[in-house]
Amino acid sequence: MFCSFSSLHYLFPVSPSPKAAAAASSASGRMFSWVSKDARRKKEPELFQTVAEGLRQLYAQKLLPLEEHYRFHDFHSPALEDADFDNKPMVLLVGQYSTGKTTFIRHLIEQDFPGMRIGPEPTTDSFIAVMHGPTEGVVPGNALVVDPRRPFRKLNAFGNAFLNRFMCAQLPNPVLDSISIIDTPGILSGEKQRISRGYDFAAVLEWFAERVDRIILLFDAHKLDISDEFSEVIKALKNHEDKIRVVLNKADQIETQQLMRVYGALMWSLGKIINTPEVVRVYIGSFWSHPLLIPDNRKLFEAEEQDLFKDIQSLPRNAALRKLNDLIKRARLAKVHAYIISSLKKEMPNVFGKESKKKELVNNLGEIYQKIEREHQISPGDFPSLRKMQELLQSQDFSKFQALKPKLLDTVDDMLANDIARLMVMVRQEESLMPAQAVKGGAFEGTMNGPFGHGYGEGAGEGIDDVEWVVGKDKPTYDEIFYTLSPVNGKITGANAKKEMVKSKLPNTVLGKIWKLADVDRDGLLDDEEFALANHLIKVKLEGHELPADLPPHLIPPSKRRPQ
Repeated sequence: MFCSFSSLHYLFPVSPSPKAAAAASSASGRMFSWVSKDARRKKEPELFQTVAEGLRQLYAQKLLPLEEHYRFHDFHSPALEDADFDNKPMVLLVGQYSTGKTTFIRHLIEQDFPGMRIGPEPTTDSFIAVMHGPTEGVVPGNALVVDPRRPFRKLNAFGNAFLNRFMCAQLPNPVLDSISIIDTPGILSGEKQRISRGYDFAAVLEWFAERVDRIILLFDAHKLDISDEFSEVIKALKNHEDKIRVVLNKADQIETQQLMRVYGALMWSLGKIINTPEVVRVYIGSFWSHPLLIPDNRKLFEAEEQDLFKDIQSLPRNAALRKLNDLIKRARLAKVHAYIISSLKKEMPNVFGKESKKKELVNNLGEIYQKIEREHQISPGDFPSLRKMQELLQSQDFSKFQALKPKLLDTVDDMLANDIARLMVMVRQEESLMPAQAVKGGAFEGTMNGPFGHGYGEGAGEGIDDVEWVVGKDKPTYDEIFYTLSPVNGKITGANAKKEMVKSKLPNTVLGKIWKLADVDRDGLLDDEEFALANHLIKVKLEGHELPADLPPHLIPPSKRRPQ
């Protein structure tokens, strides 16, 4: 009866006597607490307008207290900030020097970016965050880590040696509207890798790996050796294998038979370092806009490039799900960390022999792992690296560790069991409202060219001041080819035009742009003037010039021009 009365008292307030109130104080307090908590839980979904907002609130209210209580940030990862939940998807490029990392970015955005340097030697000596901005410019590292709008504030912990090698290159670009790209220094090999960088390179990459949506490891088809520094970096990316994609670049420089051997050698090398039963996905190609040196595998390269582009284009649509997944991984690690720290605290003596006991506990940390695993039914994969944890514990004062506080752990368990499930529903709802959300612009649209600067009167600008159509001087040569392609009613089909255009060995994305520019009347066919224009644009590209975003007036065929 008392339980029923308590429930009724909560739902329909009455005025009990002081004696009855005193008698019911303890039990009803527990009941009120349970009912009010359940009522709050039912209201919480209304407070989360977006998934990002929900993740931010759950982290601050439920996970952060556990992290702070057991000094999680001293061992694993700095606390998350608002910018970590609101930032655009990020792509991290990692590879040895001269594997084409910076050129890859240039290929994606089809535009030079501030601070860009390309060469066969180790040219990129800095971490460059290539991000969207209203104007072109560079933000130095020290200024970047104090900007609350950027997700880089916690990089301040790596010191000036790193911050002097960190910058943000911002520029207006349609690709960067949807994603940000992190260019990294080339990983050294041979004698070079013995030179100290002045900061923990692997630790910086690990920090980025926790926060990015995709990690792309680039390899040169002529340089497959994995140096000690590269091996250390790949091992630092452990627990983020789901984000890793591998690119075998410059594959157009070797014959088909050699390419098969190179691919096999790369898979063998990666298998020794990335200890997963699944085979890592490797994309083969030549990721720049120059003609293929050996076009034998052209179709393969085009298919691989499209697969990689689709993977990158999906990042904005899956960004909320990735952040949710990363928060779950962080919460599981924070729970295990709490059990480890509280176990060490429990084993420490109160007065004498603290240092000797500390050494004993550090040396026997593997046994503590096994004990926690058995007592709390935790998967071995949730535990941090044993060797790394032992190294970090050496410098810690165990007397400052906290004992187990079940309330904090229960709060995180409640978050994982209930709140995360509700956010998963919201993720699907957000995805259904934005089904077309994808990276656009740059190389992702084969018929769209980015904002390039052009020399006046050069390349596509040639003949801008001429009275005669500049293509006309070579038109007789192009006409001879045109009439061998079986024109019908004075026009050739796209299939017939393609047979001739692919002989240029230009990438498919470039030929797509040329087709769009040359098909002036947009009928999906080319007449003799349009075919001559297409060949002129191919010549412009082969001479090393960029194609225009829109067809300049002086290149429009005479028969297609509007009367003045």
